[in-house]
Amino acid sequence: MGATYHVVLTGGVGSRLWPLSRKSRPKQYLEIFKNDSLFELAVKRNQKFSDGLIVVGNRNNRNLSIRSLEKLGVDNYYEIVEAIPRNTAPAIAFAAFQVNPDDILVVTPADHIIKAGQFYDKAVSKAIELAKSDNIVTFGVKPTRPETGYGYIESDGQSVLSFREKPNLETAKDFLHKGNFLWNSGMFCFKAGVFLSELQKYEPEVYNNSKEAFEKANDGMLDEELSMQIPSISVDYAVMERSELIKVVNAEFDWSDMGSFEAVYDYFLESGYPVDEYGNMVIGCDKFTAFVGLKNCIFINTDDAILILSKKASQDVKGVYQQLVDKNSPLIQ
Repeated sequence: MGATYHVVLTGGVGSRLWPLSRKSRPKQYLEIFKNDSLFELAVKRNQKFSDGLIVVGNRNNRNLSIRSLEKLGVDNYYEIVEAIPRNTAPAIAFAAFQVNPDDILVVTPADHIIKAGQFYDKAVSKAIELAKSDNIVTFGVKPTRPETGYGYIESDGQSVLSFREKPNLETAKDFLHKGNFLWNSGMFCFKAGVFLSELQKYEPEVYNNSKEAFEKANDGMLDEELSMQIPSISVDYAVMERSELIKVVNAEFDWSDMGSFEAVYDYFLESGYPVDEYGNMVIGCDKFTAFVGLKNCIFINTDDAILILSKKASQDVKGVYQQLVDKNSPLIQ
């Protein structure tokens, strides 16, 4: 029987959490979750299931990952450093090339908040058992609201009927009413060889070019020129939506992709973080701050920027970030 590895994907920036999240300090490394970062929580949460750790990230994040792992006392792991982001299908392929074909990979993003405990343990254990039978397993989270910021999985028990893109509000309400639609968590479990076989079947160019880049890497550091030859494609498009081996685990653990200040707000509130009588929250500032005539707003303060937003407009922060990108502003660095 092969070994089980935890693969943590840690290449994102987290533009919707600007100004806390920057290129130099993406959201997964912010130590704002009871003195832990999301990256650290992901590593700790999966240690009980894994015989080893594989970290796939970009060169800009490498030192942040190393520092976090040193903090956790983790010094035995595989490191794959992407020269340039090519999306999740190649990233997962690199991890699969790193191990034996019969080894099982539990793949998780580094920037999600998940409540550890029996429900999480049960879901991962179930996924590993399904993966042993050559299934490619995705985790679908039971929705608690008509969320428009997540993709969905239409399911029938463990069978996947379809993958759906982020819906509008009316469609999300319909999904919630039907009861067999799950949030697509972006977490997966499979044998390395099974995944690579399906990737080769459906996206041979991604498979071949990723293999070449991996084989010619220098101590896990991928070459930029070879990396540019790899088509940039998500694992959902490359494999999940096309393979006949897909199974879904209906996960009942609390989950959020922590992709907006609304998610941060909800997590902080549940953790006992203070708000005023109208539900307004201050992050990053100890000064007295008063909200007049406002409800459910968030005030975010950093050394060089202030963001004030309505909680329900959290998804729009990405537009502010893009404006700063267009201006080549130092505030995104």
